[in-house]
Amino acid sequence: MCYVAPSMEALSTSDFDYTLPEEQIAQGPPAERDGGRLLCLGRESEHQQIRDLPRFLPPNSLIVVNDSKVIPARLAARRASGGQVEVLLLERIGLTRWKAMVRASKQLREQEVLEVDGGGAVCLSTTLKLGRAEVELSDEALPWRVGAMPLPPYIQRPADAEDAKRYQTVYAREDGSVAAPTAGLHFTDALLGRLRAEGHEIVSVTLHVGPGTFVPVRVEDPDEHQMEQERYEVSEDTARAISVAKSKGRPVIAVGTTVVRTLEASAALAGEGRTELFIRPGYRFRIVDGLVTNFHLPRSTLLMLVSALAGREQVLAAYADAVKRGYRFYSYGDAMLMTKQEKA
Repeated sequence: MCYVAPSMEALSTSDFDYTLPEEQIAQGPPAERDGGRLLCLGRESEHQQIRDLPRFLPPNSLIVVNDSKVIPARLAARRASGGQVEVLLLERIGLTRWKAMVRASKQLREQEVLEVDGGGAVCLSTTLKLGRAEVELSDEALPWRVGAMPLPPYIQRPADAEDAKRYQTVYAREDGSVAAPTAGLHFTDALLGRLRAEGHEIVSVTLHVGPGTFVPVRVEDPDEHQMEQERYEVSEDTARAISVAKSKGRPVIAVGTTVVRTLEASAALAGEGRTELFIRPGYRFRIVDGLVTNFHLPRSTLLMLVSALAGREQVLAAYADAVKRGYRFYSYGDAMLMTKQEKA
């Protein structure tokens, strides 16, 4: 199910641009999960710490998290000639068969077998088209045995053992993502316990984050941008909790843009589906009232989404302030708390 407002604001991709010094792109996680900073948008005391989040949420909030688990989807492989190939597994479609992104310096052949560093092999089952193919793995456990965490391209270092823990939320349950739902990286078991102790309810949805989360909007008219589909699931328990919360006027707070897209695409109804919902200013939110989110790339669909929730000018002003104050940006960076912009 997909809902798009009948009239979006007439904005261009360049309206969502901002300047960020390269040194403010976080290259690793903070020393402690909940040790990052929190910008509370529109609040008088707006510069806080993540661990202070319970003080700034509306009372009796229903907090929704994404329990998708990042798989070690990046495989380093070699051709028989010795040429290096990178395989990024995207979605399992059989016991050992996957959809994948494949990158090589020269054209690969259908049925070509690649030797994976660390042991095992990958066979291209289909011809490579636009960098994508179906591949067959030598065994179903191959990614978990020799794969690396698929850190985003702006983290300019290889993944290490620490990333296996820190590029994963503490509540991750369902294998399937090739990028972390990064707002959730800040949450610890202790912080979740404090939220519950202060009267907030926590439920989960699943949206498996695909590579499209990093695809920039390359056209000036956002209407011409094509979103990639992502798989989601909303459980009966979560759908029931949201229905009760909305009926009682309790705010629904999403942890991350993936939760926003899941709840808005599904209308918070139980079931499985795929969504290519593109939320941008002019969209009318039906489910989500507030959002905890990291800072997003310029000219990105995610920056457009948060601008739809809290207002483009207010969001960009907050980003400029965050840059000035030395906040850390993107996946391992700091976070914001924002609520839906009220319309007159």
